Amino acid sequence: MRVHGDADRRHETTTRCHGHGAVTPWAAAREAARDIGGRCARPEAVRAPLREALGAVLAEDLAALVGVPSYDASAMDGYAVAGPGPWTVVGRVLAGQAPPEELGRSRAVEVATGARVPHGTESVLPYENAERRGDAVHGDAVPGRHVRRAGEDVPSGATVLPAGTAVTPAVLGLAASLAHDALTVRRPRVAALITGDELSRSGFPAPGTVRDAIGPMLPGLAGWAGAALEDPRYVDDTFGAMAAALESAARRPDVSVVVVCGASSTGPADHLRTALAELDVTVVVDGVACRPGHPQLLGHFGPQRAPGPVVVGLPGNPNAALAAALTLLVPVLAALTGRLDPGAAPPRTLPLRDGAGVAPHHRDTRLIAVRADGGHAEPVGHDRPGVLRGAAMADALAVVPPDWTGPAAELLWLPR
Repeated sequence: MRVHGDADRRHETTTRCHGHGAVTPWAAAREAARDIGGRCARPEAVRAPLREALGAVLAEDLAALVGVPSYDASAMDGYAVAGPGPWTVVGRVLAGQAPPEELGRSRAVEVATGARVPHGTESVLPYENAERRGDAVHGDAVPGRHVRRAGEDVPSGATVLPAGTAVTPAVLGLAASLAHDALTVRRPRVAALITGDELSRSGFPAPGTVRDAIGPMLPGLAGWAGAALEDPRYVDDTFGAMAAALESAARRPDVSVVVVCGASSTGPADHLRTALAELDVTVVVDGVACRPGHPQLLGHFGPQRAPGPVVVGLPGNPNAALAAALTLLVPVLAALTGRLDPGAAPPRTLPLRDGAGVAPHHRDTRLIAVRADGGHAEPVGHDRPGVLRGAAMADALAVVPPDWTGPAAELLWLPR
């Protein structure tokens, strides 16, 4: 698959996959991921029912199809009143019922919270401030109090959220309240290729095999970053199988990112680099100076000026793969739709607890599983490359670069 010419290659400033370049510092690798994601074509905008839009990004401004509230409503249980008291009670209205057309002077209608109030209502007198004697109600009603006027919170036609906003549960509730049944959203699609002839996908692993931990982890990571992960494809540990799977995934017009798990190192069964060279993929990051997660890779099909789809290579060890996904995959996916990287959410720094015994590495950035507790970050341990126990116990990864002097460390938040 030859996808760009010599002129494009001369403008590339990154490492080519035909030769191994210098390992990229961790912060620079994340910046490269954001840069590529920001230069890629945005995923196509689609209409999605509310129940399917969670985690995507608004492709257009969200406008109010109706006002909130859509009618003059009572904000309290009590009496809708007009004019001076005492008031004569002329009816009762519950939420969802039609009120009298007009409320005459010195008249009252008993109302429930959320009920429509009659035209002419000046205020609602709460039960706790009212005294009723037969059909007469006495009390001190404050003009304008406890009545929510139509469009008071959101006027009909108002723009309430801009395009690029991540669709959260609150956004879904807001959209529904504004009479939307569907939203126009963007959501990158990710194709996942998982390698490793030793992997078992269910039950107890047989001797010489291990359970696949990365495949079950990837959908949540992708969804957290606003993307949709397709069912992973398991690829044999051969060059032909890797090259064919990569080319097939990259030809899909709806795929923005291809993530390859377990073939990013330099072992005899790691064919990712040679497959990328065969497919003329430009490699931007070939190894990251971090622990865990060193053997990770970032590249792209297409020319530098209009890259895509993006290729992210993750290590085969599960905890290293998680660190690499937070380093490269999540920033790419967030940048593809213009949303914020969820891992970089504030607060971004916390001091490590005294006595944690953390020391920087002389060359690599350390990514240490920590639990945020009482204004400090407490290392939880159990964070070797091959085990996710520490990450499962943690809230974040503390970023400890080679020049770290402590005690505060940047935090890269984990999905919860």
